[in-house]
Amino acid sequence: MTLHAATRTPFDHPITTGSVVESDDITAPVSRLTQVARRRIVAVIDPVWPEGEDDHSRAPLPVVERAAELLTARLQPGELVSATPEGRLLLQLRREDRAARPVRLQEMAYFALEVLDRLHRTGGFADLGVGWAPITRQQDPTAAAEAATEAASESLRQRDLQPRQDGAHVKSRNPRISWFSASRQVVWATLGSVFVPFLLMVGLYRLGIDVSGPLYWTLVGALSLTALTIWAEVSHAFTPPRVPPAPEQDAPQATAIIAAYLPNEADTIEETLEHFVHHDYSGDLQVVLAYNSPVPLPVEERLAALDRAHERLTVLKVEDSTSKAQNVNSALRIATGEFVGIFDADHHPADGSFDRAWRWIAAGHDVVQGHCVIRNGDDSALAKLVAVEFEQIYAVAHPGRAAFSGFGIFGGSNGYWRATALERIRLRGSFLTEDIEASMRTLGAGGSLVSDPGLVSYELAPENVRSLWKQRLRWAQGWFQVSVRHLWTLLKRPHLTLRQKVGLVYLLGWREVYPWVSMFAWPLLMFLAWRDGGLRMTSPLFVLITLFVTVSGPLQTLAAYRLAAPAIRRHRSWFMWSCLANLLVYTEAKNLVNRVAHLKQLRGEHQWVVTPRTAASHGSSPTDPDSDPTDSDPTDSDQRMEVAA
Repeated sequence: MTLHAATRTPFDHPITTGSVVESDDITAPVSRLTQVARRRIVAVIDPVWPEGEDDHSRAPLPVVERAAELLTARLQPGELVSATPEGRLLLQLRREDRAARPVRLQEMAYFALEVLDRLHRTGGFADLGVGWAPITRQQDPTAAAEAATEAASESLRQRDLQPRQDGAHVKSRNPRISWFSASRQVVWATLGSVFVPFLLMVGLYRLGIDVSGPLYWTLVGALSLTALTIWAEVSHAFTPPRVPPAPEQDAPQATAIIAAYLPNEADTIEETLEHFVHHDYSGDLQVVLAYNSPVPLPVEERLAALDRAHERLTVLKVEDSTSKAQNVNSALRIATGEFVGIFDADHHPADGSFDRAWRWIAAGHDVVQGHCVIRNGDDSALAKLVAVEFEQIYAVAHPGRAAFSGFGIFGGSNGYWRATALERIRLRGSFLTEDIEASMRTLGAGGSLVSDPGLVSYELAPENVRSLWKQRLRWAQGWFQVSVRHLWTLLKRPHLTLRQKVGLVYLLGWREVYPWVSMFAWPLLMFLAWRDGGLRMTSPLFVLITLFVTVSGPLQTLAAYRLAAPAIRRHRSWFMWSCLANLLVYTEAKNLVNRVAHLKQLRGEHQWVVTPRTAASHGSSPTDPDSDPTDSDPTDSDQRMEVAA
């Protein structure tokens, strides 16, 4: 029997630099005996230029070939790149280097986008899909290339520039979600987080190990850290950021992108569009409604009529969309503004907001997050509670944390982006909080994010406890996804300061741990009562820390009252009700939501649940004609500082 030598590729004999080869060299079979064959991935970069709403074109083959040559500068020795006849870039990269996976592919995608934009100037907006798959025993190079092409197609459909993987190695998890599974998670997050630690402490004690002392000091430290951070945010919130001076040049064209899921927001979208098309901005304002709907709706005909009636307005139905991120990314294809404001379908920004946002963008910042104010607080006790909570978030926590940590965050709505930054970052629908995820990538890329509590927009609170629970569960799970994905990566970024890294550890690390640590008080008290036959909580330190933490909540509520938008601050009873609810149940309810969200993520549940919106509310923004004009928020920084004082 004669053994024939297996066909080899240039990768089997590494050369000193990356090189351009034919596509067949990348997909050629390799020797099963070489370890190198199991340490490679095949990647596909698929650039297109949209034509109209549903079609696209590709660059000529000579342009893609030249891009492949330039891309070799980003390759390691022995890595390969090829321009395919279909206009794609096919790569073979080393797998043993962790950076050769999504992080490095993301950087290569950005580089390819810049190169292709220079080589193929069409005046249009370039989209780019990125996919990859490993070469394994079950997946040869040809199969890996096919899987990478499929993954690139999905990345292109999402329009988010996110590298995706596909192939035989990808294991999908689709756990069954039911009332029973949700109830079990709540039980584990409440009773389980109390009785499991208690039983462990009892078991260790019977083995001669008493962990109550270390646990006591851990609890004291955790409560102290959290309370001190709240106090620090509050103190910094009373020194609001000073708005940069107005630029000398005229205000440029701006774009407002309103993302909507119509079966959910059909009742509110017309009112919102009427508000936007009459919005006061000194420059030219383009309003883009980017929506998706699984079924035809009567409201779509009325939206088309609004499109024809208002030159400012463009209504864009994103046929293949399944997320807000896809809607926003699709709207970027037709956005013409130098900066872009992103809004949910129930938002009514105050007049002058785009002028104020432009001052931040012109000063060199990439993102500025505004102040979201609830406009239907009169509807119910729950709406009043959420209205005050939003003041705690947007008037105190966000600006206070931004001043304390040196960076802000984009909150998903009433946020303004430099157009070039948003085109590069995009929003990613694979995360439940695509806004926070985009914020972290912007920060990691060296972008500047600020928070301005004077940039006011009015929105609706959830209608009932069920809607609020689902909304906050999605937020909490999305934050957890972002923490797992980005915390360690950001801590390695050399351009971030120590102050920013400390802020990231608290924001992405400690805020995920604290909901579990805070529950340790109950098993600790139960253990001490079991061990000592009763409780003797006479430690001055414990009493002091408990008092310190207890006061922190009312302090934040008081700060929110002093810094709140006038439309909310005039309702003192709302703040008293919020303070009482937080002390009794609401704070722990939010911690419970975080614990349940962690369990859902670990179980593999990634279901997106939208927050219901209706027009039943009688709430209106103070900029509406029927509202009291004295409720409008100050847009000048000095006025804001007077309110803070």
